[in-house]
Amino acid sequence: MYSDPKNCLYCQNNETLHQLMIEIAPLKVSRLFLFKEQTYRGRCLVAYNQHVNDLNELTDEERNDFMADVARATRAMQQAFQPEKINYGAYSDKLSHLHFHLAPKYVDGPDYGGTFQMNPGKVYLTDEEYAALIEQIKRYL
Repeated sequence: MYSDPKNCLYCQNNETLHQLMIEIAPLKVSRLFLFKEQTYRGRCLVAYNQHVNDLNELTDEERNDFMADVARATRAMQQAFQPEKINYGAYSDKLSHLHFHLAPKYVDGPDYGGTFQMNPGKVYLTDEEYAALIEQIKRYL
């Protein structure tokens, strides 16, 4: 199912988006966000700047730029938080705006060795704690 850009939280930069995430920084062809739900400490999302439904709709150059943004974000996350692994998720069943979920996984942390949960709803932080995570990521961007 393709979503309409007029109903897309990334394109509209709407309240739903701001309830779920905090924008960290613009990247070359995308935007980097921190999830407010932090079961996976440092969890982020990279959303493509334009409303495309799938990675395969991009030219080779656009795809390479987008994946370079994803790699740039995960490098910063790796340096900032030292997770054992970062899981990537590109799910767009109901919201077909190209984006990647980036979920750091820690050996003794939730769901290590399995698939991360989309929104477990367990861990929310203070504004100061979000700001500290964002600063850690920005330090390495």
